[in-house]
Amino acid sequence: MEQKTGPKDVFLHILSVVALYVAAGSFIALVFQYINIAIPDPLQIGYSYISNTYDSIRWSISILIVVFPVYVWSVWFLNRGYAAVPERREIRARRWLLYFTLFAAALIIIGDLVTLVYNLLRGEFTSRFLLKVLTILVVAGAVFIYYLWEVRKAGKDGKPLYVKAISYISIVAVAAAIVGGFFIVGSPVEERAYRFDDERIADLRSIENEIFYFYQAKSSLPNNISDLKSDVRGFIPPVDPESDANYVYRKVGNLSFELCANFNRANRSGVTEIPSMAYDPYYAPENWQHEAGQVCFSRTIDPDLLPPIEKPIR
Repeated sequence: MEQKTGPKDVFLHILSVVALYVAAGSFIALVFQYINIAIPDPLQIGYSYISNTYDSIRWSISILIVVFPVYVWSVWFLNRGYAAVPERREIRARRWLLYFTLFAAALIIIGDLVTLVYNLLRGEFTSRFLLKVLTILVVAGAVFIYYLWEVRKAGKDGKPLYVKAISYISIVAVAAAIVGGFFIVGSPVEERAYRFDDERIADLRSIENEIFYFYQAKSSLPNNISDLKSDVRGFIPPVDPESDANYVYRKVGNLSFELCANFNRANRSGVTEIPSMAYDPYYAPENWQHEAGQVCFSRTIDPDLLPPIEKPIR
């Protein structure tokens, strides 16, 4: 047996188990994000809620696209080796890894059930929570059942029907989750269009902030956008990140102005994806809702909210 097994077998088993853990975790994370989108938590919706959810979906999809095929290939390759050299099933590293996987899956199932009972006793049995608990239970249960059979079969040929069903259903479920992710987050072209729009909002906010500072410093609005250029503050009015065109600024009154930009898409979530900051009525996200095409944002300064900057006494 020692001549028929070696370091290659040990590393293949380690690769297979690590790929399993990573793929299972990424699949659970992906399903969790689908649940978050289908049943959003009102307490979590904010500036970065949708952005973080979509980023998590992209990461999970990326990991599954790379890691899950590695896991499937490693299992297939190992099974082919078992058929040629049955003694490989008995190498110590394999049995340790199998039992550790069973142990980990069992702990996850027990912890999942304890969490379920605890939250039910607290009266928290929302569909959002129950779906997440069910997801963990199904994934951990499938892993436990499959590897329990791996431990017990001891060289027996042929997989029982329930093991084949777990294998095929797992492959279909992962493939469906990946495809579903592309429908939710959109194609790379769509995402690039949204990212350009997010950058435009960030630029407009930067310009707006400089206009507020200009008003506080001089008690008047700038006549044109070039007046905002300041070597002292190091501010240069940004331009459109895609077309390099200047953003439109119009002074429409002593306290009123407009900022305009051309957007590729309408807001996809109802929440503008901009960096979070302390609440301020001028920076509320609802102030930046937009459709596709040229959109102008009207602003009227409240002098009580933007008092003049006191100049130091010389």
